[in-house]
Amino acid sequence: MDLNTPYDQENIFAKIIKGDIPCIKLYEDDHILSFMDMFPQSVGHSLVISKSATAVNLFDIDQDNLCHLIKGAQKIGNAAKIALKPDGIKLAQFSGNAAGQTVFHLHFHIIPVFENGHILDQTDPTDEAKNARLVKIAELIRKEINN
Repeated sequence: MDLNTPYDQENIFAKIIKGDIPCIKLYEDDHILSFMDMFPQSVGHSLVISKSATAVNLFDIDQDNLCHLIKGAQKIGNAAKIALKPDGIKLAQFSGNAAGQTVFHLHFHIIPVFENGHILDQTDPTDEAKNARLVKIAELIRKEINN
């Protein structure tokens, strides 16, 4: 998948937007959807996606939808900053397979960073335990979004 890959209406994020696949939602409005990453790199790792744009990468989206997307990333990042008190936050966007993009629907990663060695435990014995942990983190972040 390169930078000229056409949009696939059946990608996993398109299915999440349609409600065909569940997610642990943080925030939704007319333009964006934010939810917890199911394969987090850090505590509070979340994603922000456009609901209306069918952009594969950063170079496919119109400026109005990009503005909604980046404003959403700021909103979610700020809520994670307050809720989780990280030492920093990475905002990442990968365009193209060579850059590390794995889902070909434009999205931003919000990844809290903790200098004190706050490492994410990926050893949950079951999917239920992993989901329960993500739901608890999502509740903390959602509380700050709504403040």
